[in-house]
Amino acid sequence: MTAPTYSAERLLQILLAPQISEKSTYVADKFDQVIFKVARDATKPEVKAAVEMLFKVEVESVQISNVKGKTKRFGRFMGRRDHWKKAYVSLKPGQEIDFAAGENK
Repeated sequence: MTAPTYSAERLLQILLAPQISEKSTYVADKFDQVIFKVARDATKPEVKAAVEMLFKVEVESVQISNVKGKTKRFGRFMGRRDHWKKAYVSLKPGQEIDFAAGENK
């Protein structure tokens, strides 16, 4: 079975932002995973291909979680934040993504 190919334009739209939180740094240290906010229609193979293309690392596996938007009140009006999707990307041993590199040049 051959690996599917994706257009570079599509892969650039998959990853929206790294998810930086206390939980994500704990997961990164303990399990060698990086958490990304991804497009709502992203699939596991697309996320894997996007991370490998953008960061030049090898990805072992991807787990995806749908996050429900919080319900919020604005005075007497009820509202809801958008739903979103996050991906837990497991890197192969020895691989690392450094988001702080290149900022102090």
